[in-house]
Formats: sequence, C-alpha cells, structure tokens
Amino acid sequence: METARQIQNALRAHSLPIPSQTWLLSLVTSLSQPGRQVPTLGSLIMTARTRVLATDLTTPNLLDISVTMEHTFPPQLTSPSASSIPEIRLDRDVIVQILDIENLNRSRWEQVEELEAIERGEQTRGRQVIRLPTSNNDDEEEADLGDTADTQTQGQLNTQQTTATATGGSDAASRAIAREKEKQAKNATHKLVVQDAKGQRMFALELKRIDKIAVGTTLIGEKLLLKKGMVVARGVLLIEPSNCQILGGKVDAWHKSWTEGRLARLRADVGVADSR
Repeated sequence: METARQIQNALRAHSLPIPSQTWLLSLVTSLSQPGRQVPTLGSLIMTARTRVLATDLTTPNLLDISVTMEHTFPPQLTSPSASSIPEIRLDRDVIVQILDIENLNRSRWEQVEELEAIERGEQTRGRQVIRLPTSNNDDEEEADLGDTADTQTQGQLNTQQTTATATGGSDAASRAIAREKEKQAKNATHKLVVQDAKGQRMFALELKRIDKIAVGTTLIGEKLLLKKGMVVARGVLLIEPSNCQILGGKVDAWHKSWTEGRLARLRADVGVADSR
C-alpha cells in the first residue's frame, strides 16, 4: 500500500494521470513474482508511467477517483448549450487523450499524400545517399586487362562525376523541400478531438502553434494536460503552448486504426480508390 502511494505521489508531481491503488497493487504484484529480482521504486514508477500513458483513460479502475472527479471537463462545457457560450474558462486542470487530429492548412489531397508517406515510413526522408561505382579491382585483374582496364576506369570516373552532380542537385532539391515543409509546419493550425477520463469529448483548436502537435508526430491516444484558465470559445478549447502540456503516450490499436481509417476516408473524399 505504501509503495502504491509513493508511485501516485511521484506521478502527481509531474502532472501525470494518477492510477488507482487497486491498479498499482496489481502492477506491483505482477512485477514481484517469486524468482524475479524485486524492482526498485524508480523502476516501478517508470513502468507505471509508461503503462498508464499507453492505456485508454476510460478503462474501469485504471485511474484514482480524484482524477475522474477533479480533472475532467465540467458538465457545462460538454452540454448541447456549450456552443452558445461565447467564452468561458476552464476552472480546473483536465487530463485528456487525443482521438483525432487534422491539419486545417492542408487540402484533402495533400492529407492523403502525407498519410500515405507516413504509412510507408517516408514522412521524413532526410538526405538521399547514392552509392557511386568504385574502381577497386584486384591488382591481378587490372594487370591482365591492360589497356581495357584503363578505359573502364576512366568510364567509371565519368559516371562518378555525373552521379555526383545529380546527387548535388538532388540534395539541394531535398533541402528546399525540407525548408518549405518546415515553413508550412510552423504556420499550420491543427484541430484535435480530445476525450477525458469520463469519456466526454471536445474539439480543441490551436490558437498559437504548438511544435509537438502535428500529423505524423502526434500519436492517437497521446495524453495532454489542459491547464486551468484555458479559454473555451463556443464549445471549442483554444490551446497554445502556455496552457497545454504534452504528457506523451500512445494507444497502439487506436493509432493503427486511425491511420488506416483516416486514409480511407480521405481517399473517398477526393475520389481515389483504396489501393489496399
């Protein structure tokens, strides 16, 4: 029981979701089986943190009652009449998980291309590496070939020069594309769907750019801390770096399902058949 309280206090100090003592006791028991090395408190804290951030916040008995009572959306923000309130502020810190994200600056077709690149693992390409032909033949073979070897070596050098020129152009183009993408990312505005521990959902809109929020960077199921005093305009949370803290995490099944489902919906919107 004392170990569970120590873990709770450590997570609370970093504004992380606080698991229930029942959940923590189950975790500690599973990690302290006979024949296994007894985990240290630091190890238990890190394991609890990782597992909580990777779990659906609405899972029964996961969170301490204080989280569901004190760190969820007040009822007036999720009621049908919330959209008629011009402005209201959060009266508490709220812990949420991300269910959806969209870049409002990009067209549907651009979003299709972006998600396809992410699906192929090509969202960030970096610099291309082109292997040049080499002329490292064995000395014995060069001696046998005589003049022919000299001719082939010169041809290889010409190929290297041509390839190096093409590589330089490719690198310059890649850098230009990277700079343009970076510029677009800095000017992007994202819309999120977030959910609290009671299952209440709200839209969140970037009022000022938050660098860690982006399609391909933000993970579905990732946890956020929405700070007390945040403005809610007509039922929409207005997030910015000063009032929104990224806690991390990811729900693997959600992220995979979101990527596949989102891509299929966008393809249908732009009239492209799903190739899978």
